[in-house]
Amino acid sequence: MLNKTCIEFAEVLASKEPVPGGGGASAYVGSLGMALGSMVGNLTLGKKKYADVEEDIKALLERSQQLMKRLNDLVEADAEAFKPLSDAYRLPSGTDEEKEYKETMIQASLKAAAQAPLDIAKACAEAIELHKEFAEKGSRLAVSDAGCGAIFCKAALQGARLNVLINLNLMKDEDLKYKMQKEIDEVTLKGAAMADEVYSYVENNL
Repeated sequence: MLNKTCIEFAEVLASKEPVPGGGGASAYVGSLGMALGSMVGNLTLGKKKYADVEEDIKALLERSQQLMKRLNDLVEADAEAFKPLSDAYRLPSGTDEEKEYKETMIQASLKAAAQAPLDIAKACAEAIELHKEFAEKGSRLAVSDAGCGAIFCKAALQGARLNVLINLNLMKDEDLKYKMQKEIDEVTLKGAAMADEVYSYVENNL
């Protein structure tokens, strides 16, 4: 997916094609958010004023790079997870046998379709934690970018959440549904609150 140009990706996203969708777009926005955090780190390295946090920034940059790759990979993973569900929706349902088979295929595809955006949400929440450190330790000249990055990641987290919920809504496996609902609720609550905290910190330090 990300081998396309930015314009091509947006055009496919805008089309009637089932993928990429909200999950993949959220992963990409999360990656862009993490890139902004990384920029803060790179603008901090080598500056005498921040010599005391140099090693911290290097460690943050390494984790940021890993998260960007993770989120970029999740753009593709989300598309791959949703495709079988999209195909199942298109199955015929004219007879009772067809309806039963269609429902079986939908249920078989829902776990992966919900897991991919859940993974995106978790990665975005982790990215927000890194932005908190970039905002606190990074160059004051680039602190606004840490705030931007945190809000990008919050939007991506909330977008991923919606993609989890729409799939859980159709899930009949109540145990799995409860488990995934609990996970996404916890991740969203913690991640969104921290993103707001980072944003307020940045705004108050401009």
